[in-house]
Amino acid sequence: MKILYILNDGATKLSDQIISVQSKGNEVKVVDLSKKTASYESIIDDIFSHDRVVSW
Repeated sequence: MKILYILNDGATKLSDQIISVQSKGNEVKVVDLSKKTASYESIIDDIFSHDRVVSW
């Protein structure tokens, strides 16, 4: 399963732990919006190309 994590305020200890667990056996991508490096178009493409999207 392809899982996309969108972190609105950056990583936290809890989000890091959950992402680490979910990474085992799944393809995981993390987009950190607090760094403001991702373009709107790439985020939209990622949302539609992943099976599950989790926003923190």
